[in-house]
Amino acid sequence: MYDVLIIGAGVTGASVARRLSRYNLKIALLDKENDVSMGASKANSAIIHGGYAESHDELRGRICYPGRKAFKKLNEELNFGFLENGSLVLGFDKEDYEQLKKLYDQGIENGLDDMKILEQDEIREIEPNVSEDVKYALYCKGAGVVSPYEYVIALCENAVDNGVDLLLEKEVVNIEKTENFKVTCKDDSIYETRFIVNASGLQGADVSKLITETNFTIHPRSGEYLLMQKGTGSKVKQVLFQTPSKKSKGILVTRTYHNNMLLGPDAIDEEEIDKGTHPERLAEIYKLAQKSVKDGTIEINKFIRSFTGLRPASSTGDFIIEKTKTDGFINAVGIQSPGITSSPEVAKIVTNLLVEEGFELEEDPNYNPYRKPIIEYKDLVDFNKIKDKIDLPLGNDERIVCRCEQVSEKTLRDAMRRSTPVNSFDALKRRTRCGMGFCQGSFCRKRVLEVMEDELNRKIPDETDIEHSGINRIVKKDIVEYIKNNAK
Repeated sequence: MYDVLIIGAGVTGASVARRLSRYNLKIALLDKENDVSMGASKANSAIIHGGYAESHDELRGRICYPGRKAFKKLNEELNFGFLENGSLVLGFDKEDYEQLKKLYDQGIENGLDDMKILEQDEIREIEPNVSEDVKYALYCKGAGVVSPYEYVIALCENAVDNGVDLLLEKEVVNIEKTENFKVTCKDDSIYETRFIVNASGLQGADVSKLITETNFTIHPRSGEYLLMQKGTGSKVKQVLFQTPSKKSKGILVTRTYHNNMLLGPDAIDEEEIDKGTHPERLAEIYKLAQKSVKDGTIEINKFIRSFTGLRPASSTGDFIIEKTKTDGFINAVGIQSPGITSSPEVAKIVTNLLVEEGFELEEDPNYNPYRKPIIEYKDLVDFNKIKDKIDLPLGNDERIVCRCEQVSEKTLRDAMRRSTPVNSFDALKRRTRCGMGFCQGSFCRKRVLEVMEDELNRKIPDETDIEHSGINRIVKKDIVEYIKNNAK
């Protein structure tokens, strides 16, 4: 019997679980996948947004900035990777300038105190590779980049260390309520709980309909991205946005936390879930991204992979965080951009709603907010300095298993000895960056699986990459040529 059962181990569910773990409660965090952070929280722009892009009339507009301010402390506690490098929204003409002024005014209404509109000389002083065509920019000093899946993994790990039960491969198919809730999963397991938080992302409306009146829908909004190899992110200092549209904050050019250059996303409303990427969309993204920077800044020959993020867009156009007509059942869904940035505040709101529902909170004196990192940011060292470590025998902590990202066997084993289970190559990849380098795992995949099987003492299926981009890596050169030829 649980006090709270949270459905969905993405950034929303993980944030709620970690916040509630500071109290004397019995909590379960369920997810239908074999790892945490497998939906929108995994594949996104990885931006900690400033807080000016959404209207104060919207919940997401009011809570983005308070959420952003929490990330320095969160990173100090959880060590997931956060860089406050600032952002620029670029304007190319007077029409864009008027839009930048509107964004500035929105930011002021939302409480921001670290914005200003820059003109050409000021822009080039802080961003040397910005396009010569840029005339104005809205600068936000406190925006930044984060490693999103590492953030969710850290939240879950810390929640589990503080007593939360993480239950994976548990797809909820039925919810009933008498005195308490009875939650039935696809594998016929049943869990009882006093309260439920529905944080199930794209399935948010479907899960809500299992138990309560639901007056919203959620559909996937896809956004495709191009990712370049490590080190390319140094070409830009800030997160570079273009003036936004109704659907998107505009094509961005940014570094990731681990210093890859990232381009995207576009925004297409979908009827069905499609995680594939499409050469024609990638070519258009590349073409639009080039508008933001000087020629040569984007090195398309260093492209290593594409991916698609699916945002859970709600029919309301805003976050849905609500008590429902079924007492004890709370929805926290429709959390698209700026969902990661807002996640600390979302967790606070959900906690307050639980209290309003009669939930009693008693601080746990043993609560520990700290979690040691699995990896920390590092630049790659000269290959000649580590090449002798590649052929060390299995079992040697100093052995380099992934040569592109220079991941040691010690790091792999540490990740597998943590409190959240590692059930696949991809799960270990998200924790350690093995397979995220130039060759995308073609060298290290079998080596990583060997370490996993030795550590976990069981067979690990060599499955096709479940994050597969839809583009065969064998024809990567052909994709680069297609983008070059069709983005003119």
